[in-house]
Amino acid sequence: MEKWQEMTKEELEAQYSPSRWSPRMDKDAVIKAHVQAVSEGTRRAQAATQTLLHIPYGTGDGERLDVYLPTEPSGDFPLVLYIHGGYWQELSKDVSGFAAPPLVAHGIAMAAVGYDLAPKGRLEEMVGQVQRSVAFAVQQYAGLSGVYLLGHSAGAHLAAMVLSTDWKEFGVVPSIKGAFLVSGVYDLEPITHTYVNEMLRMSREEAQQNSPMRRVAKPASEGACQVLIAMAQHDAPEFRRQSQEYFQALRAAGWSTSLLDVADVDHFEVAEKLSQQDYLLTQVILNMIARG
Repeated sequence: MEKWQEMTKEELEAQYSPSRWSPRMDKDAVIKAHVQAVSEGTRRAQAATQTLLHIPYGTGDGERLDVYLPTEPSGDFPLVLYIHGGYWQELSKDVSGFAAPPLVAHGIAMAAVGYDLAPKGRLEEMVGQVQRSVAFAVQQYAGLSGVYLLGHSAGAHLAAMVLSTDWKEFGVVPSIKGAFLVSGVYDLEPITHTYVNEMLRMSREEAQQNSPMRRVAKPASEGACQVLIAMAQHDAPEFRRQSQEYFQALRAAGWSTSLLDVADVDHFEVAEKLSQQDYLLTQVILNMIARG
């Protein structure tokens, strides 16, 4: 029996409520502050950056990208696809440009990925949409020097699912050089026993099929894709456990992976601070991309 299976429903609800674990402020205030921070950060990014907004990557209403272009693109440039969190039911690409300024200042493009949220979107459909966004980006920008995935919380889950994609059905084999998975959840089965599943309506089978932890395959080629798993000091213990166990599973399967425990931040700050050039996680991401 896994540790989470010994928890009561109330304990699971607490463990999978990231806002309850912030030492900064109460659970409602920290969510409000997060929405404000990412919204204002995105407004600043759009004011200071050359952007291409609402680019369709598919036929669905939610299948859009917001692209932030490098300040001084030099020939081929890397692209970071940012996949937002919000427990697959909140936030959007429209407030997900906050991480762009440090990237574009270093000649890196960033695209914030939109996807259909629950209850409209089912989880397997969201996974397919993010996979299509990657395929679209690779076809649209033929000169990319590499593709990187950056996902926070539920977005880290979706980015991790991309790593186990069978690309044959998409007609492309994207050169995904790195994935930065921040405060993610990689085994969805515990969530089926919490309030989070009220909107998602996942069965146990759907949760297992869409759990990156259960889909770890050997990497296509050794060392080609670097995976950074980051967790916040003040993430819930279950989020931290999931990050540690997914890191161990990837490493055991032969992936080039590292685990970063970011001090003095909660589940929300760990992503918000990506707008800052001198933030530890920003610097780690820039250094990994520079090494290519």
